[in-house]
Amino acid sequence: MAYLLQGRLPINQDLLLMQKGTMMRKVRSKSWKKLRFFRLQDDGMTVWHARQAGGRAKPSFSISDVDTVREGHESELLRNLAEEFPLEQGFTIVFHGRRSNLDLVANSVQEAQTWMQGLQLLVGFVTNMDQQERLDQPGWLSDWFQRGDKNQDGRMSFGEVQRLLHLMNVEMDQEYAFQLFQTADTSQSGTLEGEEFVEFYKSLTQRPEVQELFEKFSSDGQKLTLLEFVDFLQEEQKEGERASDLALELIDRYEPSESGKLRHVLSMDGFLGYLCSKDGDIFNPTCHPLYQDMTQPLNHYYINSSHNTYLVGDQLCGQSSVEGYIRALKRGCRCVEVDIWDGPSGEPIVYHGHTLTSRIPFKDVVAAIGQYAFQTSDYPVILSLENHCSWEQQEIIVRHLTEILGDQLLTTALDGQPPTQLPSPEDLRGKILVKGKKLMLEEEEEEPEAELEAEQEARLDLEAQLESEPQDLSPRSEDKKKKPKAILCPALSALVVYLKAVTFYSFTHSREHYHFYETSSFSETKAKSLIKEAGDEFVQHNAWQLSRVYPSGLRTDSSNYNPQEFWNAGCQMVAMNMQTAGLEMDLCDGLFRQNAGCGYVLKPDFLRDAQSSFHPERPISPFKAQTLIIQVISGQQLPKVDNTKEQSIVDPLVRVEIFGVRPDTTRQETSYVENNGFNPYWGQTLCFRILVPELALLRFVVKDYDWKSRNDFIGQYTLPWSCMQQGYRHIHLLSKDGLSLHPASIFVHICTQEVSEEAES
Repeated sequence: MAYLLQGRLPINQDLLLMQKGTMMRKVRSKSWKKLRFFRLQDDGMTVWHARQAGGRAKPSFSISDVDTVREGHESELLRNLAEEFPLEQGFTIVFHGRRSNLDLVANSVQEAQTWMQGLQLLVGFVTNMDQQERLDQPGWLSDWFQRGDKNQDGRMSFGEVQRLLHLMNVEMDQEYAFQLFQTADTSQSGTLEGEEFVEFYKSLTQRPEVQELFEKFSSDGQKLTLLEFVDFLQEEQKEGERASDLALELIDRYEPSESGKLRHVLSMDGFLGYLCSKDGDIFNPTCHPLYQDMTQPLNHYYINSSHNTYLVGDQLCGQSSVEGYIRALKRGCRCVEVDIWDGPSGEPIVYHGHTLTSRIPFKDVVAAIGQYAFQTSDYPVILSLENHCSWEQQEIIVRHLTEILGDQLLTTALDGQPPTQLPSPEDLRGKILVKGKKLMLEEEEEEPEAELEAEQEARLDLEAQLESEPQDLSPRSEDKKKKPKAILCPALSALVVYLKAVTFYSFTHSREHYHFYETSSFSETKAKSLIKEAGDEFVQHNAWQLSRVYPSGLRTDSSNYNPQEFWNAGCQMVAMNMQTAGLEMDLCDGLFRQNAGCGYVLKPDFLRDAQSSFHPERPISPFKAQTLIIQVISGQQLPKVDNTKEQSIVDPLVRVEIFGVRPDTTRQETSYVENNGFNPYWGQTLCFRILVPELALLRFVVKDYDWKSRNDFIGQYTLPWSCMQQGYRHIHLLSKDGLSLHPASIFVHICTQEVSEEAES
């Protein structure tokens, strides 16, 4: 076994068998089931597959990509094949991000157990590796060695090193590369092995810009004394009064030598370790845990919300799956949508009505929600029910909700007394709430008016017709004539306690006729026009009632809108197609990255005030505007855009994007560095003026410059202004799917200043 397994893990029978390899069936559907040979590589970090043992193999997945391993009976797909294969022989590998699950069926229960136990051991090992272990001997370093060692003899010639440099995305002067190679080759064998390769790698990753910063504060250029490090933390990192205590903590945490720790000094290695750590990250570590007040009414929070949660593809023909609910809930989503229709054999089904999307049993959806609702966050989950069922099947809905969810389901007001405001996330911990229609006498009088208004809008605007509930993608005028409107079952109505869905007419109508526990849904088009026409009234409305915004019915490809403009008006449940990666989901992930990823983020106080005069289209912040100065210094080990082209080296540039109120939404970018993704240096300063920083999100995007076409995406990182640390910071990049691109990062210096009154006038 390679170093990773020899040095860090005990010899394990499961891992040894996995390294020998196993023939298993890879299952994609009922009709697609193919035998493949899977083998754990010697580095213990990657699994490759081939059509047969000894066949041409290619990478299947990395252990660091794996989120969890599930038994066969937990897989929708494998359960559907239970007549062909015993469920005990199947298992599912679930990956981080949006990558599809890998369903495998072994030839015996024992083989399945071997792979499940072995993978769980490796996933646990990777998860528990601390930061220093990653820095000292990262799994990806072993992987680079494997890729560079073309003839797989455990040694690397200079030719293999040159090839490796191309793979690592760096174009280097040949003489300089050979000089580094000879210095690392202490055995003078003409090849690099083991520790020699590690030394060569370290020489490659030298950071002159960090060395220069270190020497600026170090009197002897060898170490930072405690007082020198305190000066750095106060002057550059803006740590203020806590700098003295923090300096001691950081030295103890990142200084590799015991003598340095005892003398309270920080070496260059310790300084670099700090800068590359979570403490040196742009994201403030105090915003990672649960740090916000969770005792305010629900309507005072942004709530991580999903649209058509059951879909893992497009809105017309895409697959419906309980996996959509599992993924959304594990991402911290707290409001999921369930479209329920009459199904065969008296069992309600979930799918996108009047489309070709596949169908799933409602009871399976409820079981998945019950199992995964509180794995990531124990704050309340909202089930946004779109009920299209007959009375009989509504009663089945009630039975499944009450029997499967049990005590998790909120069925009565918390204290039994008529409430005066919505309960808080803290009050509702561990509870699942139903959002839907509720029977009331006055509602019966309002219904004809709602239908008339919907018909008028449909005639005037095609999009309004497509977006009206249910989101119908085919003409149904004849259906409407034939089918009487379904009557709401009292038992289902009774399950709606705090989130009664009501039709929105106007802000005046809501103030005069509605209560705090009633909530309205808005299409993105309607919400945009309301913000434009009466943004301040929308803000006031959202200070006492919950609003849900959903994507246009025209977004049949499951694309997303920009959620920021709806957050600016205080809308709480801005529902996203979570299966679709891109800028919009980056913003959503960025906002909800804080507060322990619990799915609830407290709105700024001027959006929680029912008398607020804030208008998102004409914003005047109650606080001072800010100037943001960002020096983009350097990049580290940026991934190649196209791994199929070995000779292709990226030409990276950095774009900084600000999202907030309209005047604050802007972008600037650096020039590009030619042919260097390994350690590009920009040293450029970008300057922004922000009117309402409390609402701003920052998105750092690295692109590969291409003069012939659009610049290719390399990586990004998005965070709220309120979670940004000043000073010299690393930004650890994420992929399009929001996965870590470790060790890829960019190094920046951040400074904020209040705009003076003279500058504002």
